[in-house]
Amino acid sequence: MLDFSQTDSSELTARQRRHNQTRREILDAAWRLAEQTGIAGLSLREVAREVGMQAPSLYTYFDSKDALFDAMFAEGYRQLGEAVAEWTAQVGDLEPADALGTVIGLWIQFCQQSIARYQIMFTRAIPGWQPSEEAYAVSATEYQRMAAELEALGVSGPEDLDLYTAVASGLAAQQIANDPTGDRWVRLAPTAARMLLDDIARRRR
Repeated sequence: MLDFSQTDSSELTARQRRHNQTRREILDAAWRLAEQTGIAGLSLREVAREVGMQAPSLYTYFDSKDALFDAMFAEGYRQLGEAVAEWTAQVGDLEPADALGTVIGLWIQFCQQSIARYQIMFTRAIPGWQPSEEAYAVSATEYQRMAAELEALGVSGPEDLDLYTAVASGLAAQQIANDPTGDRWVRLAPTAARMLLDDIARRRR
């Protein structure tokens, strides 16, 4: 079972630090290769070659390909949680619609930055794989963190959050499928934010 909690590096032994450093190198290699092949095309043999080891040696660090996917999935959600906190801090002085539009646009750009990350977090691109309970718990924690950040922008409650994620993820999917390096759907983020907030206001009247 993989431990997705984060440990203070000062508490680690030299051996543990070397182990964690090698895990980091394997993860970095996996991300690089997945960007080239798509997440479903990731090969442990190719990952091993990328870091200069034999494929069986990878199992010292990840006990299966699913475990590697779990680590990538959890890392993606941690990165999203940190990003949303940064975005909402940046727009604190804007009107709610402008702030939310900015955040939705940044969400789409976050998805554009790494197609492999987008695939593992938001699609079912990997046949037969689903995150373990431990990895899913990371996504749930970051989702709650995101919910707390978005509440200040007028998005609160399960229905509001479902609508927000549907809108933001839908725009991201269109952007990646049809204009992966452009901004065609990013430019729609302000309109989407106003529509979303108008609907929230209507349901609360």
